[in-house]
Amino acid sequence: MPHVLTLDDIWELFHETNRLFQESKQKWDQQFQESNQQFQESKQKWDQQWDQSQREWDRRRLETERDIEETRRTLRESRAETERQLRESRAETERQLRESRAETERQLRESRAKAERDIEETRRMLRESNAKADREIAESWRVLRETKQVVKDVSRQIGQLGSRWGEFVEGLVAPACATLFAERGVPVHKVSRRVEARLPGNRHMEIDLLVVNTIAVVLVEVKSKLRGDDIKEHLARLAEFKDFFPEYADKRILGAVAGIVVEENVDRYAMNEGLFVIVQSGDGVRLANEADFVPRSW
Repeated sequence: MPHVLTLDDIWELFHETNRLFQESKQKWDQQFQESNQQFQESKQKWDQQWDQSQREWDRRRLETERDIEETRRTLRESRAETERQLRESRAETERQLRESRAETERQLRESRAKAERDIEETRRMLRESNAKADREIAESWRVLRETKQVVKDVSRQIGQLGSRWGEFVEGLVAPACATLFAERGVPVHKVSRRVEARLPGNRHMEIDLLVVNTIAVVLVEVKSKLRGDDIKEHLARLAEFKDFFPEYADKRILGAVAGIVVEENVDRYAMNEGLFVIVQSGDGVRLANEADFVPRSW
């Protein structure tokens, strides 16, 4: 005789399903507690772990749904056979059901009460977790605001330091200009710092060091770190110099750049454009150009 699906079988299947559900819920609760603990360290890390936990939960939920769907499919396939068996054993089954109904209802009531208690406890834990998360988020925002203020203060101090460093570099280069350019056949009569001029249309030019003699003028751009963009800007400055300073229209205009730190190949780029290049040498500075270097005139 084919196997008859009894109430005990059904009840055992119910218990097994409930056990698997409880194990899955216990694993999820453990992951949630770990994510909550890690959240205390930082909101960003908590969010990442929460997302990961949520994705894991979604994956498990999808797997559970697939398992449920597979169970449903199996049940549908076996439904015809089960119905036949049920019809054959209906009388016996009804008797067994009557006998076990009272016990089943009692167990269901207990199970329902326990489930409601578990749900209420879960809600309480979630409320406490949300309250704690809100407090930690508020603290994170407070720390972030303080951090922004610190960054702002540090940036301001760095800006002041950069300005003072630029003045120091100019002070190092300016006294050496007379000797450096005289050695290259450009006698120096006057060295002026921070020379400025303005033209209509909000046009402005500032020259770090202006080296002058009777026949030539050298525009020196001084940087603590010399970059390629600095060379391009100085070339543009040289091209417009006589517009801003017409009093030097009859003089030969030369260009030079100076840097304590020079980016790779920038010195070669400047020399190829016809500029003198002044670099650090020990406690002083020197011209990096070869002795036979011929400067470009503007």
